[in-house]
Formats: sequence, structure tokens, C-alpha cells
Amino acid sequence: MTERGPVRVVTDDELVEADPTSGMLRRRAVEVPGLWSGQVVTDPGAVSGWHHHDSNVSVLYVVRGVLRLECEGVEGYVDATVGSYVHVPAFTVHRESNPGREPSLAVIARAGIGIPTVNVDEAPPPHR
Repeated sequence: MTERGPVRVVTDDELVEADPTSGMLRRRAVEVPGLWSGQVVTDPGAVSGWHHHDSNVSVLYVVRGVLRLECEGVEGYVDATVGSYVHVPAFTVHRESNPGREPSLAVIARAGIGIPTVNVDEAPPPHR
């Protein structure tokens, strides 16, 4: 990244809805070549659609609640709780849900130059 300029602060009310996937609300804070940053909110009981992030690597930091992830090649699910980081490799088909009683909130940093989100119609193995 060679972008130069003044430091910029993006406040919560300036976040922009982005990259829709059913069952979750993503909001973008910053997007520059090679980097996407924002947040995702998942309501209690909600389950997102299956998706991947193309050639982008994603890292999420759980700020509030529980973020449950199911992904290709993994039986069952993993839960990430407050203070946890989640690494989602490029092209990994997954979905998120929230088994908790409050909305979950995670901050996202995504590195790469692919399409930010690719929604898919079918669950990957072993979730089919």
C-alpha cells in the first residue's frame, strides 16, 4: 500500500452497509487497495448464508457476544467469544451464526484484492 495522506477517523455513524449476506449486517469503515475493514453484527438466533471472501484473508475480533462459525472441511462448529480472534483463509466457504442472547459484534480486517464477499447457494462438505 502506498496511499499517503492525513490520518482519517471513521465514526460508527459513518460506516456504510456493504457486502450483504443474509442473516448478518456488514458495515464497511475503510476500503483501499488490498485492505477492507469494518464490522459485522449478527442478531441472536440468526444464521448467515454460506459465503466466502474470494482470495481475501479475513481476521475477525469478537467485541461482543458469541460468533459461531461452520466451515468446509470441519465437522460441527467453532465458537469465538469476546476477546477472540478468528482467522478465515481465502476461499473458505463458511457461515456465521449467533447462539447467544445479545447481538454479536466483530471487527473485520480483510487483506487481498479479490471480491470482498461471494455468497454461495450450497453448503460445503461436511455440512450438506
